[in-house]
Amino acid sequence: MSFDSIINLAYVIAATLFVFGIKMLGSAETARRGNMISGIGMLIAVVVTLLNKGMSYEWIVAGLIVGTLIGGISARLVKMTSMPELVALFNGFGGLASLLVAWAELEKIRGIGWQVYSMEMGTSSYFSSFVIYLAMLIGGITFTGSLYAYGKLSGRVSGQAQVFPGQKGINALMLIAILVVGVLFAWSGDLDTANKLFISGVVLALIFGVMGVMPIGGGDMPVVISLLNSCSGLAASAAGFVIANNVLIVAGCLVGASGLILTAIMCKAMNRSLGNVLFSGFGATSQSEGDGDDREPKAISVQDAYYVLEAASSVVFIPGYGMAVAQAQHVVKELGELLEENGA
Repeated sequence: MSFDSIINLAYVIAATLFVFGIKMLGSAETARRGNMISGIGMLIAVVVTLLNKGMSYEWIVAGLIVGTLIGGISARLVKMTSMPELVALFNGFGGLASLLVAWAELEKIRGIGWQVYSMEMGTSSYFSSFVIYLAMLIGGITFTGSLYAYGKLSGRVSGQAQVFPGQKGINALMLIAILVVGVLFAWSGDLDTANKLFISGVVLALIFGVMGVMPIGGGDMPVVISLLNSCSGLAASAAGFVIANNVLIVAGCLVGASGLILTAIMCKAMNRSLGNVLFSGFGATSQSEGDGDDREPKAISVQDAYYVLEAASSVVFIPGYGMAVAQAQHVVKELGELLEENGA
C-alpha cells in the first residue's frame, strides 16, 4: 500500500469518527462519548496531515501548546450558563482561521504565480481564486459576527436590537459590493490588483459580520450562534478546497450541515422562521410602527405575585435562558411543589 493510500485511509477513518461522534451528540447519555470520538478523529486527521505535508514542527508545537493552554483554562473556568458565549468565541476564531488560511494561500500564489500554482494544485486559477475568496468571506463574517454575538450575550455591549433608518439598504449595498469585489478578484489576472481586491473584501466581510448581527436582539443570540457555527464549518470546508485537504472538506461540511439543522430546530421550537430572527429588526424605528402589542407592560410586586399564585388553579412555568443564568431551576421546582400542595 502506497503512502498516499495510507493517508487517504486515515482520512476516511477520521471522517467516519466525525460522523459517529456527531450522531452521539444527539443524546445526553452518549454526548460525552461522542465528543471524545470526534476528538480522536480530529487528532488522527491533524497528525496524518502534519506527516503528509512535512511542515515546520517548531511552530506547530508552539501553536498546540498555546492553544491547549488557552482552551483548557477557558473550558475549566467558564460556567455552564456562559457556554453560549464560549461557543460564540470558538466559532469566531474558527472563522478567523479560515480567513488566514485563504490569505496565506494568496500570498503563496503571489510568490510563485498563478500558472505554477495551478499546475501544483491541478485546478484552474478561477476555481482557486473562487474558493480562496469564499473561505475569506465566510470566515470574516463569522469572526466579527461571533465576537459581536459574544458581546451581546456577555453584556459587554447592549443586548437590544440596534437599528437605524436605512439599515436594510446599507446591508444590501454592502452585500452587492462584496459580490462585485469577489467577481473582480476571481477574474483579475494581475496579482497586485487581486491582492488589493482581496484586502477590500476582508474589510467588507468584517464590517458585514457586525452589521448582520447588530439588528438581532440578545434573546435570539443562541440561534445566531448556531447559524454562525454552521458558517464556521462552511468556511473550514472552503479552506479545505483551498489547500486540497479532503478531511477538512468533509469535517467542514459536517459542521455546516449539523449547525444548520440545529438552527432550524431552534427556530421551530420558538415558532419563528429563520428569516424572522435575522431580518425582523431591519429598518425598524419603533415598536409602535409594527403589528405587535404596543401596550405598556405592568410591573408586579412580590406581594402581588404571591396573591396571584395563591389563588391560581393552573400555573405554567416556561423555562428559558434567563432562568438558567439566574440558576433558579431549584427554586422554581420548590415553588411548583408548594403550588401543587395548595391545589394548583
